[in-house]
Amino acid sequence: MERENKAAVLGWFIFGAVLGAGAALLIAPERGTHTRRRLLDQAERGRKTLLESGQELFEKGRELYERGREIAEDAADMFERGRQIAEKTIDERI
Repeated sequence: MERENKAAVLGWFIFGAVLGAGAALLIAPERGTHTRRRLLDQAERGRKTLLESGQELFEKGRELYERGREIAEDAADMFERGRQIAEKTIDERI
């Protein structure tokens, strides 16, 4: 019973979507070719914006990676210097 209800709801949803799309095409203020061209132009602008944003994020990620690597190298150097100082202090006291 529940499965039948879900199927009926899905069927009505699809019917409504098709009916709405048909109505939108019938009352659209522009011709179909013009509307499709405009949609393609907007999609292309969206693609370019997405690509540019992706490139910016990639560059920021690269900068953060490099900075993190530098910090890790500095920390390793400081650790090594601390280890050497500790060894020297221990050797002097022994």
